[in-house]
Amino acid sequence: MRKTVILAALAMTLTAMAQTAGGGISEQMLQQMERQYAAQPTNKALRNAIASNAIDNLTKNQDNAGALDTYFSIETKKQSIHDQKSSGRCWMFSGLNVLRANFAQRSDSLTVEYSQAYLFFYDQLEKANLFLQGIIDTAREPIDAQRVQFFFHYPIGDGGTFCGVADLAEKYGLVPMSVQPETFSAESTSRMAAIMKSKLREYGLQLRKMVADGKKTADIQKVKTEALAQIYGMLCLTLGEPVKEFTYAFKDKNGKQQTPAKRYTPKSFYEETVGGPLNGTFIMVMNDPRRPYYKTFEVEYDRHTYDGHNWKYLNLPMDDIEQLAIASLKDGRKLYSSYDVGKQLDRKRGYADTENYDYGSLFGTTFGMTKAERISTFDSGSTHAMTLTAVDIDPNGNAAKWKVENSWGATWGQQGCLIMSDRWFREYMFRLVVNKKYVSDKLLKDYEQKPTMVMPEDPLFQEDN
Repeated sequence: MRKTVILAALAMTLTAMAQTAGGGISEQMLQQMERQYAAQPTNKALRNAIASNAIDNLTKNQDNAGALDTYFSIETKKQSIHDQKSSGRCWMFSGLNVLRANFAQRSDSLTVEYSQAYLFFYDQLEKANLFLQGIIDTAREPIDAQRVQFFFHYPIGDGGTFCGVADLAEKYGLVPMSVQPETFSAESTSRMAAIMKSKLREYGLQLRKMVADGKKTADIQKVKTEALAQIYGMLCLTLGEPVKEFTYAFKDKNGKQQTPAKRYTPKSFYEETVGGPLNGTFIMVMNDPRRPYYKTFEVEYDRHTYDGHNWKYLNLPMDDIEQLAIASLKDGRKLYSSYDVGKQLDRKRGYADTENYDYGSLFGTTFGMTKAERISTFDSGSTHAMTLTAVDIDPNGNAAKWKVENSWGATWGQQGCLIMSDRWFREYMFRLVVNKKYVSDKLLKDYEQKPTMVMPEDPLFQEDN
């Protein structure tokens, strides 16, 4: 009997040792955690408070919750606020905001609102083509190879950058929102995307097998075209068949018709409202403190690799980026920009500041990572594009705060806009697209360097949505 007990105890000891071998939680470690928690007399009260309240309500910094200063010394003309609803198309809304603002500035009194649904149709079609062609090009690699896994993991999606707006608009033209309005699936993309992803993955396996079986290139391309035709049909049913011709008359900001009705194609409407090519007129700059500044980088297999341009950018310090933004805003030009918008965001007030919430005091710790460290560990990165519209300059000539037009509807935040302190802007702003006319010759020369290729899995190069 005694021997049996000893053997059982030994077995339990060995089991415990096995469970903690190689970094598991031991009994001693657990006891230390319990003692450390129990040693804080305020934890019981905090636990009770957190059990019944939202964390942000408990951590809201009352010293930073006063009335907002909404004055801006440099501000572009206001325009209507749109709503991307339950979709990841912020990049398209922001890009089209810039284009319609440019048109309003040139035309003085006329306005235009572009159809996001129209351009989104071709965005989805080209992303489907990227997946299919990428699968063909990597078909001889094992299915668990990094690049093959990338394609099957992300066969299609809503996200993008201004580069996509430029490529798509030049190629397919633009139409007014009234000509091709939003649909349910445009505003709520998840189910449509899930169905198309499943079908694309099925075609991807078929194409890989054809390559492995040594099928002719013409036969492989035929199946690829059939796959794209299937996706095209799905997009027509969910987003509407793309408009080919339409009649349109321009109105002023009060909705009064200012021009006779005229017949357009998407390409002729693009020419009349945009005025010429977009590619070559702008550069994208980024603040990535992990990488050397004044160097150019390009993202491999960007979503427009086959049908447009890879995403290319010049890495700059925030001081330089702010000067570019101020120069553009002074001239009345709005800018495409992107941020880690969820960090320290007071949604109710429409205000972003690094001191909005004090999570450290509530949990008895600190959060001390630098911007570079947050990016490297996937703790921060560009998540949302918005249209930069205003800056307030302090008496010393420095930026004090910024304002963007958001795409979450006119009732959100500050009448559809978000105000950002400069300290928040420097920590959580990542990308800016600026017209070359506001860029110095030195920076333009830097931009033309041969780019270093970076991988699409990099934490900072997820697309804006």
